[in-house]
Amino acid sequence: MLVNSKKMLLDAKENHYAVPHFNINDLEWTKYILEKCNELKVPVILGVSEGAAKYMGGFNTITGMVKGLIKDLNIEIPVCLHVDHGQSFETCKKAIDAGFTSVMIDGSKYELKENIRITKEVVEYAHERGVTVEAEVGHIGGSEDNVTSSVLNATLEDCQILYENTGIDSLAPALGSVHGFYKGEPNLDFETMKKINDTLPIPLVLHGGSGIPDDKITKAIECGIAKINVNTELQYSWSQAVREFLNNDSKSYDPRKVIGSGEKAMKENIEKKVRLFKTR
Repeated sequence: MLVNSKKMLLDAKENHYAVPHFNINDLEWTKYILEKCNELKVPVILGVSEGAAKYMGGFNTITGMVKGLIKDLNIEIPVCLHVDHGQSFETCKKAIDAGFTSVMIDGSKYELKENIRITKEVVEYAHERGVTVEAEVGHIGGSEDNVTSSVLNATLEDCQILYENTGIDSLAPALGSVHGFYKGEPNLDFETMKKINDTLPIPLVLHGGSGIPDDKITKAIECGIAKINVNTELQYSWSQAVREFLNNDSKSYDPRKVIGSGEKAMKENIEKKVRLFKTR
């Protein structure tokens, strides 16, 4: 069933595990994630970036697809359909109106005052419709960035100010993680992470979960991270399996066989992450 993220993330915060957030890119990816998480009996958050939404046809198409898969596959776990890094109120509104149950408004590129203004506008619209909202403070770098210089870490004070002035349901404080694979050793600020978790009543989110060593993931969960976003690692494991399949069978042309050749590797990666996150 489609739910918002409030109950699942508060439970994760209280019981010291992390809910997996896996980005979806097409029908097959959504199907694989739902099937595996249902098999493992764990809640899951399906993340949709603006780029992925455009690629798949739009928010209405995605909502219909996810609801259809949940029904046809007899999915019994809680499923949250979430906008990942929504860049504007308009984007979040479109997703909410289409049936998304959670949104992230990413105002981190703005000064704190403007971040608060935009985030508050989204929260007011979302909460009236039972939709949860995630926000971001600081700057989480991209895979093209230099790990040591591109990330602007969040401060406890800024996190408090954003929460108190917006009423967000979860927060992604930038504390050393980046999107994509790391060019260097991830340098996560666990001390500040723990202080934020101990101070705020809402769950914390770790973006850029791909490529972070297992021991640092475990430490992050101990410091209060209740949701971890993964995309690049699934993309990599799927694409490697597909490449191997095509290299060994140059005559295959059925897209179902080509795309499906990455299913096993992707599901193995999903299970690995679920167990690492202590979701079960």
